[in-house]
Amino acid sequence: MNIDQLSPALLILEDGTSYQGWSFGAIGTTIGEVVFNTGMSGYQEVLTDPSYSGQIVIFTYPELGNVGVNPDDDESAFPHVKGVIARNIPKRPSNWRSTQSLPDYLTQHKIPGIYGIDTRDLTRKIRVSGAMNGAISTEILEPEQLLMKVQAAPKMAGLNLVKEVTTKNVYEWSETTDEHWEFSPKTEQLQGENLTVVAIDFGVKRNILKRLASYGCKVIVVPASTPAEEILKYNPDGIFLSNGPGDPAAVTEGITTTEAILKAKLPTFGICMGHQILGLSLGAETFKLKFGHRGLNQPTGLSQQQVEITSQNHGFAITEESLGADVEITHLNLNDRTVAGLKHKTLPFFSVQYHPEASPGPHDADYLFAKFVESMKEHKEKTAK
Repeated sequence: MNIDQLSPALLILEDGTSYQGWSFGAIGTTIGEVVFNTGMSGYQEVLTDPSYSGQIVIFTYPELGNVGVNPDDDESAFPHVKGVIARNIPKRPSNWRSTQSLPDYLTQHKIPGIYGIDTRDLTRKIRVSGAMNGAISTEILEPEQLLMKVQAAPKMAGLNLVKEVTTKNVYEWSETTDEHWEFSPKTEQLQGENLTVVAIDFGVKRNILKRLASYGCKVIVVPASTPAEEILKYNPDGIFLSNGPGDPAAVTEGITTTEAILKAKLPTFGICMGHQILGLSLGAETFKLKFGHRGLNQPTGLSQQQVEITSQNHGFAITEESLGADVEITHLNLNDRTVAGLKHKTLPFFSVQYHPEASPGPHDADYLFAKFVESMKEHKEKTAK
């Protein structure tokens, strides 16, 4: 795509606010929930993260596409975002790893984008009014006509998007983190432990699977619809509940499966959607955040003295007051005090709302994978006696 040839595009929000800009990526019309990501890097990982299914993403960093795209940074087989909003798009990417420009990549995958608008103003709008549906179009440039389509679209609350992104088939994952990007010396000490993890795929990122494999686990990935009895036939040492898109409370099949699996009392680790599914399976409730947490610098902890800087991407959270007496909060988001981590007080279940696998983001929380491995080892030793 040649962005020197300017083509108009229109962005409209469901409240009628509109922005005129220029098209990049595919031509056409797309509708989704408009959210913002504050990361200064990692746009390709964001685009290919299945958790962004159904969403149009505003990138607050003012220039998007500097380093192009490359197959090594994909978090899934293809991008899942509905659309992209940027302030400025470079005409030529510059990076030794780049194999394609961002506009060409979006065009290839039929994803519309708009640039040249005031993304600061738009982000303030979402912060004040909350995430809402919107549309990008290169075809419908009359605001009222496009608004009618947006207002007819379903809201994110109540949507089960997991069924659209989960794997269709069971597969085994063995690829580890590339040695050039390995950042945890602990992984070397944990190789060859012969621990089997069944990962329930609600929309899993590849780097999560790489971290589990790097810590010595045999990883079997199963569709979100897999019944508990089928999962337990693999004789797993632990269960992993993955990230994913949409409203966690709408993933009733996944909640029912997890409730049944927990009765086996196997070590269970959840990330993001998996954290919410675990909470719901333990009797908690979830609610929709006003504009969500999406970025690479979210502080979490239980005190200002012990803080992890984390990568986050979620629009729902667990209601603290709904947690039972047998569940302990381990982490809070220190910006708004929402639940960011929990564990069962007597059973080996724990989860976090953020992304310890990074990609993109800081590596502060990678120790959680080691914690999961240690929990599986301890459980295996106990049951062997």
